[in-house]
Amino acid sequence: MQSKLVSAQGARRVWVLVLSRGEEAKKTILDFAARNDLKAASFVALGAFEKAKLGYFDWQEKKYLPIPVDEQVEVVTLVGDIAENEKGEADLHAHTVLGRRDGSTRGGHLREGGVSPTLEVTLTETPAHLKRRMHKDINVALI
Repeated sequence: MQSKLVSAQGARRVWVLVLSRGEEAKKTILDFAARNDLKAASFVALGAFEKAKLGYFDWQEKKYLPIPVDEQVEVVTLVGDIAENEKGEADLHAHTVLGRRDGSTRGGHLREGGVSPTLEVTLTETPAHLKRRMHKDINVALI
């Protein structure tokens, strides 16, 4: 991964990250956040995955249902945030829409995404530290 701080000195920090083939998107973004002491941010991204694992939250079951995507797809959009979890660590929550070869799409919560050939991420630090806490009644960690 390559990264560059593109904001002016003294301004809210904004980076552009360029992930490379073979990197796992969530892990790479979270590793970057940890190295830069970044616990609250929002991001947008586009690029492509060689495969991905998405999830759909089933309210009746109170769990994520897997949506495997076992093919090369375009990352039409990837949006999300980073917020501190109950352990004080950066936690990533992202939704994505992936474009398939035939023009159809798959969407949901990003669980994993294997980058190929690239993923371009614009990451913007947010001024307040957001906290994500587990809501036991729905079995989901929310801000």
